[in-house]
Amino acid sequence: MLLGLVALSARSVSAAEQNLWPFWVGQTAGETDVPATSWSAVGPFFFHTPFPIANAPAQTAGGFRPFYVEKNDPASKSTSSYFLYPIFSYHTTPYGNRWSFLNLINSYRAESQPAQGGTKASTSGQNQTQPGGFDLWPIYFSRDTSDPATSYHAVFPIYGTIHKRAGLDHLSWTLFPIYTRAEKNNVTTTAVLWPFFRTIKGEGNHGFTFWPLFGWRAKEGAYHEQFYLWPLVYKDEQALWQEKPRVSFGILPFYASYTSPEVTRKTFIGPFFGYTDRVSPVRYHETSYFWPFLVQGRGDQTYVNRWGPFYTHSIRKGIDKTWVLWPLWCHKTWTDSGLNQTQNRFIWFVWNSTVQHSAKNPSTPPARKTHLWPLVSYWDNGAGQKQIQALSLFSSLFPYNEPIQLSWDPLFTLYRYDQAAINDKKYTLLWNFISWRRSPTQREFHLGPLFSIDKGAAKNRVAIGCGLIGWKRETPESRWRLFFFDFKRRSAKTAPTQP
Repeated sequence: MLLGLVALSARSVSAAEQNLWPFWVGQTAGETDVPATSWSAVGPFFFHTPFPIANAPAQTAGGFRPFYVEKNDPASKSTSSYFLYPIFSYHTTPYGNRWSFLNLINSYRAESQPAQGGTKASTSGQNQTQPGGFDLWPIYFSRDTSDPATSYHAVFPIYGTIHKRAGLDHLSWTLFPIYTRAEKNNVTTTAVLWPFFRTIKGEGNHGFTFWPLFGWRAKEGAYHEQFYLWPLVYKDEQALWQEKPRVSFGILPFYASYTSPEVTRKTFIGPFFGYTDRVSPVRYHETSYFWPFLVQGRGDQTYVNRWGPFYTHSIRKGIDKTWVLWPLWCHKTWTDSGLNQTQNRFIWFVWNSTVQHSAKNPSTPPARKTHLWPLVSYWDNGAGQKQIQALSLFSSLFPYNEPIQLSWDPLFTLYRYDQAAINDKKYTLLWNFISWRRSPTQREFHLGPLFSIDKGAAKNRVAIGCGLIGWKRETPESRWRLFFFDFKRRSAKTAPTQP
């Protein structure tokens, strides 16, 4: 089962613990005198931990939550850094780097790639300028490349030209909105006092707009569009080379229609009354009364029965969805990538539960993911791995946002239960102040640095004050022995060196 268990893959149960809470808590691979594989300090604030994902199994993360968090992937030699995410982020790879401030101030720079022999690529014996850019949105935009035709520096709204942005080939302006010029696929749209006066020309296209009074644009044998008193009266004809073109016509709010070889759609008195007839690629008929409240639709692959907001049942593209007292309750089933999935939601995200079953082997245990926001989240991959987390403020709201999971989510996680296998479990409370772990070869309990119990196959230990005083026995056959000042050793190297 594959159900969402990013949290499970990133938070595996560790083999041994050294607990000096709140100053330092480390997990190791089982020996107490080796470097910690993961650790935290000052509660959840300082940390270092493995953070593997599918394409980066050796990835690690660490930092000072929530102010600075860093992810490192030694395989790809890439680093991602976040400062009070999402305020500032920085990413670097062998191919270049980029940074962003609230996605409003952005910078990127590509690195020269070594040519054969270890030297950087060059042209005519000179170093080639690598692509880079800086944006202060929406005021300043720039890009520097080796080609003057694609490099630019533009200041909005004063003057500038940018290339390959906003879905356009070129966009120019002078004292916007006084003058703008947009080009795409050799078609040029020029606007004076945008959006009031516009002309279109190029590649057989031509048109003129005096918005909102009237406007038209056309290309012979391709399309013809026109409007009057926008958006009240319009007519758009597309695919004129066909025997039956696609035509949209409207006199709003009284009447609107759309016809094509496949579909006929008409509405009356705004969008409230109307019908849709589709004959291909699949048959479908829909009738609306006081849209969007009353809608009835039937077809070969689609079914809609809506009595909104009280009840709606629909089947579209294989997704079977039922709403009751929208938006209070939603039930949805579908199949994706060989998995039968069932989802129940209450008020969108307050209660969100998803269950996955194998479509080929329905008898196998299901995978589950459940969020009761903001109290608790539960994951079960159906193969023995489980996790429970409380509180859970961000897991249901940002389930695939790694910076949120690393920077913010652990700050509010008062309790966590991790099960790496059926007989390997760990419980932690108050950011590892209290922890209890049970595995086939070892059992541990820690009350911070005050009291701990370590029980293994070879030796057992009960300690007070991290080893200030306690009892231990070296083998199961030996007798318990009192000890003083027997502190567990911890390597000064608390984090593995990155290659």
